[in-house]
Amino acid sequence: MKAIYLIAIGLVAIPKIYAQEPADALRYSWLTQNGTARNQAIGGAGVSLGGEFSSLFINPAGLGFYKTSEFVLTPGYSLKNFNSTYKSNSEKSNDNNFNLGASGLLISSPTPDRPVRSFTFAIGVNRIADFNKNIYYKGNNSTSSYSEKYLEELINDNATDPNQALQNYPYGSSEALQTYLINPTYNSDSSQVTGYSSVANPTYGLIQENTIHTSGGITQFSLGCGLSLKDKWFFGGGLNFTFLNYYRDAQYKESDASGNANNNFNYFEVNETLHTNAIGGNINLGAIYKPSEDVRLGLSFQIPTNYESAKDDYNVTVITDLEGYGGAGIKQQSATDLNNGQLLESKYNLNTPLKIAAGASYVFHDAADVKNQKGFITADVEYVNYKGANFKAIDNTDAVSKDYYTSLNHAIDNIYKNAFNARIGGELKFNTYMLRLGGAYYGNPYKNENANLYKMSGGVGYRNKGIFIDLTYVYTLSKDIHYPYLLQDKPNIPATIKNTGGNIIATIGFKI
Repeated sequence: MKAIYLIAIGLVAIPKIYAQEPADALRYSWLTQNGTARNQAIGGAGVSLGGEFSSLFINPAGLGFYKTSEFVLTPGYSLKNFNSTYKSNSEKSNDNNFNLGASGLLISSPTPDRPVRSFTFAIGVNRIADFNKNIYYKGNNSTSSYSEKYLEELINDNATDPNQALQNYPYGSSEALQTYLINPTYNSDSSQVTGYSSVANPTYGLIQENTIHTSGGITQFSLGCGLSLKDKWFFGGGLNFTFLNYYRDAQYKESDASGNANNNFNYFEVNETLHTNAIGGNINLGAIYKPSEDVRLGLSFQIPTNYESAKDDYNVTVITDLEGYGGAGIKQQSATDLNNGQLLESKYNLNTPLKIAAGASYVFHDAADVKNQKGFITADVEYVNYKGANFKAIDNTDAVSKDYYTSLNHAIDNIYKNAFNARIGGELKFNTYMLRLGGAYYGNPYKNENANLYKMSGGVGYRNKGIFIDLTYVYTLSKDIHYPYLLQDKPNIPATIKNTGGNIIATIGFKI
């Protein structure tokens, strides 16, 4: 709760001219490993394995195992189910969508008679984040109201002139004032403003509903190379460009639970739209060592992704039905109406966390049965410093922006922690056919809340005459939280979001 209090104090106290929040940093950082169908079938593990197109994105040293060139294409289809619990009430929603996994081309140049036994160059694209979600939760609250955010904004800014307040907070309190959701309070002779109050009174119960639809993702375009030194040491590096697009359309609603048709409050809605786009880049480096033909040890390092000049376009609309208070009919006010028709546009720089991963693989060679049965088992451990995610002002001479992002980064440091992820999987090969199983665990990034993500996967593969086809099913079970709003002096209760779903992935490839 201390972290949430710091967010409320640090961010509410600054004028509402920015749309960023700590959750944005986590959204663009808490990523799972996505790759080819084969890689996903073994839990996404691949730091030490090598010889797989997904090495381009996991550990480019694995490209050094190649002796031939190949082209791969990986389409997929996701099925997501969301079970949300808020104030002891449960609701369900779902979302399905197509996606593209690791796809591209690699060209290998073997030189068996030289110390550098092979050199491989790869170019590929991969969907490393999928933001497609459809979340709905609902509950009855008798302790607080979303509208109290607006009261805090005015109080923290010492807004004693209601006429100025009607215009000075176009992405917050001004809309609430224009639609009579909140109103100034006066002293006994009405000569002085003593504060502000809301017509949404939680004492009689408020039915709170939140519907959030998000879409978009992060697509990574990668250039990488790997080489083999005497088939003992393998080194590689990659240059990655990330293209981020995030869309959010959210509708929050509070309704009167008392049944009283004459208390000046029926309901209010807050409708928000946000579009974020950014282009970033990072570098990943790695090495793999083969102490014997059966054992492989790997290490990879990815520097923080730097998004320069990320841009948010934000709008919010407040709608009220106050049973005739302030005038008959439904009232509506949009931020664009108070800002010359313009969306709130803010630009900033964002760094997401660095990642360090280590892995080990054991390769089974020819066996005496089942048509020269072969296979492997592989496992990774990955460290991610979520606390290291940070925002920066583009203009360092802008004191307001610097103060805002400094406060935002303090909030990130207080709400998140560093975490470990683990992935494991294996494959059995029966001549031209393969069977695979895997699993992954992604650790809790929060200091004071519980969240995690599990993946269980299985798949089959076929390889013959330069053609390979893989099919995988990944079952995902995750738990996260979502706060409908944050207040300084009252308990902030999150909704718990549980996601269960599957991803069907197919990869088709051709040896060149």
